[in-house]
Formats: sequence, structure tokens, C-alpha cells
Amino acid sequence: MEYLIIFFTGIISTTLGTIAGGGGLISLPLMLLLGIPIHSAIGANKVSNTVSSFSSFFHLLRHKKIALKECYWIIPVSILGGLSGGYIATRISGELLSIIAIFLLMFALVTSMIGKRNFTGGNILKMNKISLPGMYGIGIYDGLFGPGQGTLMLFLFAYLRIDYIRAVGYVRLATFSSCIGAATIYITFGKIIWGLTIALLFGSVIGAQIGVRVAEKLKPSYIKPILRIVTLAIIIQVFVENIL
Repeated sequence: MEYLIIFFTGIISTTLGTIAGGGGLISLPLMLLLGIPIHSAIGANKVSNTVSSFSSFFHLLRHKKIALKECYWIIPVSILGGLSGGYIATRISGELLSIIAIFLLMFALVTSMIGKRNFTGGNILKMNKISLPGMYGIGIYDGLFGPGQGTLMLFLFAYLRIDYIRAVGYVRLATFSSCIGAATIYITFGKIIWGLTIALLFGSVIGAQIGVRVAEKLKPSYIKPILRIVTLAIIIQVFVENIL
């Protein structure tokens, strides 16, 4: 029964995560509620995200919705950002991490409300003074904390005037890249409960395929309100769990 719950959790959380980020809002708290150790729960998320993120990215690549020559540089930048964030996380307290996370998410929320860019642009993704530090900074955030990484990245792509479906593909590639290193660490240190992880992985792959197909049909005008709701939910969760 526990495996079945985890399987359906993977479907629901990754569907949401593919569309607007924030899938960890569902999967991580539920696994902790089931009594799964925190490191094993995080490790299960990282392993499943590695596979599910690549599956949704590959779907869009195969259907020529995105171009590899436009986004290949995301891989090393995201990996480096994740490693940097992981190192920083070992040097500061959990309370400070939570405060940083809340301020970053509130900044993204306020920016989205005052900004008029709405995934309607057709710009080519290039390395420049905004995209490179933005991608690296969000990679650091992912290594530091994690929840909301995909949401923050979608806000960045909206600012860069990247159309929504390409933004989804690039977020999934970045998530795949940042999760590779983390998943390797959790596997190496024996933190993975394989039965539960595989159940989550199968559910996550299905959720990724559902999410990417829903994303292909969503109108750009719908995305900002969804992102704002997800961002607000993440802020509330982080505040309640770590500040109160």
C-alpha cells in the first residue's frame, strides 16, 4: 500500500513540477509523513527527478520543440551551480537557508506581479549577462535548498522572453543536470531505499509525460497565475516548517 501511495504521489507531483515547478511541495512532505527518513526521501526525489526530467526533455527534443544547440550549455552551468550550492549549504545554518529561500521566492513573486512579460516572446536562449548568472544562481539555490528551483527558473525564462514550451524543456534539462550529482551522492552513501525510490521513479516518469503534454496545450496567459499560486504555496510551506 505504501508503494502505491508513493507511485501516485510521483505522478501528481511531477505533473505539477513539469508545468510550473514546485512538485517537491507534494512528494517530500508526504514521504516524511509516511515515516521515510529525510535523507532517503530527498535521495528518492533526486533519483526520480533525474530520470523523469530527462524523459520530458527528450520528448520535447524528439518532437523538435526545442533545439539542443540552444541549450547544451545549461548542463555544465547547472551542475556547477548545484555543486557550489551544496558546498555553501555545509557552511551556513538551516535557519539562514530558510530565510534566504523565502526572500528569493518573494522576490520572484513580486517581480512576476509587476512585470508584463508572459512567455509570449520567441527569443533564442543565449549565454549573456542575465541568463548565465541567473542559471548559475538558481543552480546554487537548488544545491542549497531545492524547493521552487523549477519555478524560479520559469520566472527567469519569462524575463528572457523565451516561449513557454521551450522554457519547460530547458527547466527539465537543468533539473536533470543538477540532480545527477546529488543522486550519485545519495546512492554512494547508501541513503536510497530502492523499493520506494523505484515506485516514485515510475510514477514520476508517467507524471513527466502527462505534464509535458499538458504544457504543450496551455496558453501562455495561464502560466503566470499558476506560477504565482505555486510560489506562494512554497513560501507558506517553507515559512511554516522552518520559521514558526
